Amino acid sequence: MSQTATLTKAEKPISYDINIPYVSVSDHSKRNVKYPEYLPTWDKVWFDPLPPFEYQDPALRVQDKSKPNLLSSATKVSHIQPSIGSIVEGVQLNKLSDTAKDELALLISERKVLAFPDQDLIDAGPEEQYAFMRHFGKPNYQPISGSMKGYPGFHIIHRDGNVDEINRFLEQRTTTTLWHQDVSYEIQPPAYVMLGLLQGPDVGGDTVFAATDAAYKRLSPTFQAFIDGLKAVHSSAKMIAHARLTGSLVRKDPVETVHPLVRVHPVTGEKCLFINGEFITRIQGLKEAEFRVLQDFLMQHLITGHDFQARVRWQPRTIVLFDNRSTIHSAIVDYIDEELGAKPRHIFRLCALGEKPSPVSPQTASTE
Repeated sequence: MSQTATLTKAEKPISYDINIPYVSVSDHSKRNVKYPEYLPTWDKVWFDPLPPFEYQDPALRVQDKSKPNLLSSATKVSHIQPSIGSIVEGVQLNKLSDTAKDELALLISERKVLAFPDQDLIDAGPEEQYAFMRHFGKPNYQPISGSMKGYPGFHIIHRDGNVDEINRFLEQRTTTTLWHQDVSYEIQPPAYVMLGLLQGPDVGGDTVFAATDAAYKRLSPTFQAFIDGLKAVHSSAKMIAHARLTGSLVRKDPVETVHPLVRVHPVTGEKCLFINGEFITRIQGLKEAEFRVLQDFLMQHLITGHDFQARVRWQPRTIVLFDNRSTIHSAIVDYIDEELGAKPRHIFRLCALGEKPSPVSPQTASTE
């Protein structure tokens, strides 16, 4: 059984992800938060490996592509960018029928990122939020960071103050961005993800998304043909090792899964890059140096592709729903006061696990 090392302040590693606390919440934060029941807790529970399960995407049940149960004359849909991201007004998520939720899944698959401002579901409580996301897939249980007491499917993102921690982080890193797909190391990673804003700064704290299907299309046919058949190893080992080193609670053994580098979206049929800088340890068949070059190229392609990105600017009581299969994303930690550190930013995340990623079949692989 592993033991947590005792380190001096100078020796302690910087945060793995500056967006979330790993060990405790300060008394100041407890007094300064609008939704104290959503502060992270570290209950000592243990999760076994996720067994394979049958998954049917709710979007595939939709018969009328115009989505009449979701969208009405009172609904306003404003696109953030032409090809990715929309703001939807005039819809209350907690009022949707199951048929409307199926249509919502289709709209998420099509637009990839949807922002719903001023949602009553924010104040409906964890039970109703939990039940809402169960419609879209099986819940994921976060292996390390804080969750809600009694609701292990909630992943709590919370920043307030911590100027010393942030300064140490930025002494060693040039940016706070951490581009990733959520929980990509699971055998069946999340299909749909909900982010709910409980409290945020007046300015800043945006979340930026990139479309991995559009990024794939921008590659040459020759390069597409090369990567279509590659398989990547996704692992949570680094994240869990870091949590143990910083004294955080670990609720699950490391998971390592092989996924296709290019996955086929079950709803749109589009080919999507399935890569991130956090959980992929190698690509089968490539040497270490070759893997690093390929990973660096694809990540820079995604990060710098502003013509297939959408930046969500959070508004009060906003809920964002996004497709984890066709996007990669990062929070933007720019809401920092030089004296106090980060201004309060408090978000909950719920993931709905989906299908095992489907590789490109030989019949659909690029042959040009």
